[in-house]
Amino acid sequence: MTGLEVLDHWIAGAPDAGDPQQPGRTGPVYDPALGVVSKEVRYGTAGDVGRAVAAAKEAFASWGTTSITKRQQVLFGFRQLLNERKDELAAILTSEHGKVLSDAAGEVARGLEVVEFACAMPHLTKGAFSPNVSTDVDVYSVKEPLGVVGIISPFNFPAMVPMWFFPLAIATGNAVVLKPSEKDPSVANWMAALLKEAGLPDGVFNVVHGDKEAVDALLTHPDVASISFVGSTPIAKYVYETATSHGKRVQALGGAKNHMLVLPDADLDLVADSAVNAGFGSAGERCMAISVVLAVEPIADELIEKIRDRMGKLVTGDGRKGCDMGPLITREHRDKVAGYIDVATADGAAVVVDGREADYDGPDEGFWLGPTLIDKVPTSSSVYRDEIFGPVLSVVRVASYADGVELINASPYGNGTAIFTNDGGAARRFQREAEVGMIGINVPIPVPVAYHSFGGYKASIFGDAKAYGPQGVEFFTREKAVTSRWLDPSHGGINLGFPQHT
Repeated sequence: MTGLEVLDHWIAGAPDAGDPQQPGRTGPVYDPALGVVSKEVRYGTAGDVGRAVAAAKEAFASWGTTSITKRQQVLFGFRQLLNERKDELAAILTSEHGKVLSDAAGEVARGLEVVEFACAMPHLTKGAFSPNVSTDVDVYSVKEPLGVVGIISPFNFPAMVPMWFFPLAIATGNAVVLKPSEKDPSVANWMAALLKEAGLPDGVFNVVHGDKEAVDALLTHPDVASISFVGSTPIAKYVYETATSHGKRVQALGGAKNHMLVLPDADLDLVADSAVNAGFGSAGERCMAISVVLAVEPIADELIEKIRDRMGKLVTGDGRKGCDMGPLITREHRDKVAGYIDVATADGAAVVVDGREADYDGPDEGFWLGPTLIDKVPTSSSVYRDEIFGPVLSVVRVASYADGVELINASPYGNGTAIFTNDGGAARRFQREAEVGMIGINVPIPVPVAYHSFGGYKASIFGDAKAYGPQGVEFFTREKAVTSRWLDPSHGGINLGFPQHT
């Protein structure tokens, strides 16, 4: 990797190469479509995290008391710049994650929604006022920022997931330290530079790259007030337990195994289109991807043929060439996902479309795996149980609506689910009976808009703090209640006593 660009941290408003007295490690950043290392990224030490936190703490001293008007000017400026340069950001996403440009553009658009929601912060952080609760006594509440907040984001949405958190954190007066995924880290620095261009003071937004060493330093640092995390369930559990044991409030969103229940009265063309888009978009590397289709008989055979037909028209290849699906993030992950196809066969499932046999528009070195469809997957198989996080769609045949709901509710995960039906009564029953945090009715990926909150049930979340929306505003603020009494001048400044009346 000699001679490759090295991506630095971003601390106190500028690129930061780390402490020269204690140099950290570096790691490779791949272009997944080409299968080559495109640059290196610095891996932060505990000292690097400490310097970023110190910069954030210093910046918070003034940013936390900056007027709402000035903070909003920065947010509006960032929103404008991001909208003007969204194609540039999408290109960076595609070059390091591998998702096709249309998926990357969609990611940026969903992140922009949260930025725009944050632009309404003056309204969202208004307190409450109760006059004369007792004679001449008023009670009111105010929302204040936490201080320095940490964000640990995953590789699958390197722009959108950080934007679930930092716009709200900044708009409410906090200072941020972001630890992005080391697999596709350049987006974080790009956004940091854009925030600076929008007028954000140095130190309010910092980026420290790295792996577990940087994560642990952020989780345990005494000056970090909160942690926001999205990733796999085992790591979410670790983040939650470690950070809360160090006195921090935590948003910890974990993994998923999302089911789509298809009733016999559903529009099967709509279902097939939705299953293909939700199962193979972004190469299945989405926590809200549909990975299991529960087909209520007798429609499974017809539905599978419709899905197979649509899969045959998909082009897998370099996301910069107008393809439908790109590569997976790394060679190791590609191989792990591909291994589930052999597991399915060994467990008695029927492989309808084998993604290992797909053609692709890109060099052989790319991390390719085509869309894969597996029928009659046993619920005892790891293909059914595991979060595969790749373009593998399983079909499980069930006899009834009740059997489908039973399987959904038996899953240890509860992130998202969907039902496809033309029966309004069945849909209303499903939204009540499904033990899942986000439900779609004839909508395969029910990710809430920015003014609602994102989060699941069970092993898909630890604690009860969801992302963005009203719960996001609450997370990044703490309420202070004030009980106030002022002497009435008409009484000559005499203390009338409290309370006189109750």
